[in-house]
Amino acid sequence: MATVKQLQSTLQLTFGIVPIVAGLDKFTNLLTHWADYLGSNAALIPFAPDTFMKIVGVIEIVAGVLVLLRPRIGAYVVMAWLICIALQLLLTGHYLDVAVRDLVMAIGAYTLAQLTKIKEEGSIS
Repeated sequence: MATVKQLQSTLQLTFGIVPIVAGLDKFTNLLTHWADYLGSNAALIPFAPDTFMKIVGVIEIVAGVLVLLRPRIGAYVVMAWLICIALQLLLTGHYLDVAVRDLVMAIGAYTLAQLTKIKEEGSIS
């Protein structure tokens, strides 16, 4: 049976590495053309869409590193970030499947924060 420590470590690696990879991809667009996710909101941004997505990429990289170094705080940052992304997608009415996926991932990030709290308090192995 997996321990709290094993579950916490698995989620920490997942929510650390995935934002870093997604953030790095904002500079290469190998996985997808990220600016497409802005939809009609792109007109509201004071930067070119590709520039804005590079800024987003830096934020995601920092969030992923934060999860790896300070998982409890980082998990809450990633959770909030994923909720904001999902809300933005819901408002545009596009990529609703991605919005749902991001909300599910936000729940996973919350779970990481709670498991880290349990691990730090030493109440369960």
